[in-house]
Amino acid sequence: MGLLGDIIGKVKDKASIGKAALLSRNQNTAALRLTILRATTHEADAPPPDHHLAAILAAGDGPRSAAAVVIDVLMRRLHKTSSSTVAIKCLLSLHVIVRRGNFILHDQLSVYPATGGRNYLKLSDFRDNSSPTTWELSTWIRWYAKYLEQILSTSRILGYFLFSTSCSLEREKAKEIIASLLCKDLLREIDGLINVLEEVGKSPDCIHLEGNRLLLEVMGLVGEDYFTTIDEIVIRVEEFKERLSCLSFVDSVELVCALKRLEDCKERLNSLFELNGSGLVQDLWCLVSEMKDKVGEVQGSKEEKMVLSWGRFESARFGERVKPQDSVQFASNRFAFQFAYGEVVR
Repeated sequence: MGLLGDIIGKVKDKASIGKAALLSRNQNTAALRLTILRATTHEADAPPPDHHLAAILAAGDGPRSAAAVVIDVLMRRLHKTSSSTVAIKCLLSLHVIVRRGNFILHDQLSVYPATGGRNYLKLSDFRDNSSPTTWELSTWIRWYAKYLEQILSTSRILGYFLFSTSCSLEREKAKEIIASLLCKDLLREIDGLINVLEEVGKSPDCIHLEGNRLLLEVMGLVGEDYFTTIDEIVIRVEEFKERLSCLSFVDSVELVCALKRLEDCKERLNSLFELNGSGLVQDLWCLVSEMKDKVGEVQGSKEEKMVLSWGRFESARFGERVKPQDSVQFASNRFAFQFAYGEVVR
């Protein structure tokens, strides 16, 4: 950003902190605002301090109004700033809330704004033209916002906050009820989880930002998300493994399409994370390959049985129509054999 940019950023931080201290009548609210401002300063290449993040998370242990203030202040700062550093720190803070926040913080995040939907964080047009570095960092911010939006969207589908350590109980319950889900609902959940992996794979390649501490922090969290997502997918694909014999043709096609999308992510994900050789990741790719083959075999067998059944049905139906006196004499046993199995020879 340069020396001048650093000075301007520090001046802005002090002005914002001073303004927040003066205008907040409620002492608790003022403390929360100051904590967020200090966690999201203009200081380049410095992730939000752990003690400030801990204070933000602690707001969820108090009244709902405190959690509402935290989300509101973070969102307003995120949407008003033109600084790439401030924006990515706000997104990091939101990501930490997703992973480590409690139910109250999650609830406030999920309803802000009430409409939700696509472009939830409203950063698809974010640009910081201050320098070539901030311009490149802006690419990361647009992607990171889309990634967090996808997490929120998939969490709505699953019924609990994906990656949240405080939602472990809900996740255990989900494992129990997966077996009772309709195939279409199970496919919808797998689709949402694959969307997360696909978004991970779209992370920018910005060689000029290598070693940037902010981005290292981002990818550290994303890496943890990655392995959790794989675990969630494996559980659901294994459930489909138990249902292979009773899958409809439509569900089979949709499942194979989902597995193909997963395989299309493999190469990019392998290049992003060094731990792709871990047992869990290898289990996923082996399971995907196995399931694609088995679905094809099962459906092929079903189609074969269907053809044979249809042939027998046609034969029986035709036999009812033809009376003995109207029977046709065949000069060849081959044609008689074909007729007996319902084949029409012209």
